Amino acid sequence: MSTVHVAIYRWTGGLLGSSWRVGSAFPWGIPVLLLTTIGRKSGLPRTLPLLFIEEGDNIIVVASKGGLPSEPLWYKNLVANPECEVQIMRRKMKMTARTASPEEREALWPRLVEHYPDFASYATWTERVIPVIILEPIR
Repeated sequence: MSTVHVAIYRWTGGLLGSSWRVGSAFPWGIPVLLLTTIGRKSGLPRTLPLLFIEEGDNIIVVASKGGLPSEPLWYKNLVANPECEVQIMRRKMKMTARTASPEEREALWPRLVEHYPDFASYATWTERVIPVIILEPIR
């Protein structure tokens, strides 16, 4: 997923780029959102597409970085500044991010793997515990 993906998603309001089929357990794919964080060093907005699931009003994303040993930069940005913006299709929401507790992660992980089985593979490729992030609406 790339800056081109972000541009197409924004331009079409998510009509293009709002699902990811590669590695998905579903033929129609898993939904994709746009997450905008504030760079912890630059202070500039940074937007990227991410796979997600919904849990009530909350949105769940995974900081897998494809099983690489380091955390993704967007996750580090959220740790430094948890306020973010999420776009799902044309709907934009202000949210606050937090890392799921070990108990929450344990409960959410099977659902995440059910939707995107590659998450299970990524977990075997790294020694770090892959963070699960809960995005909660700002009310």
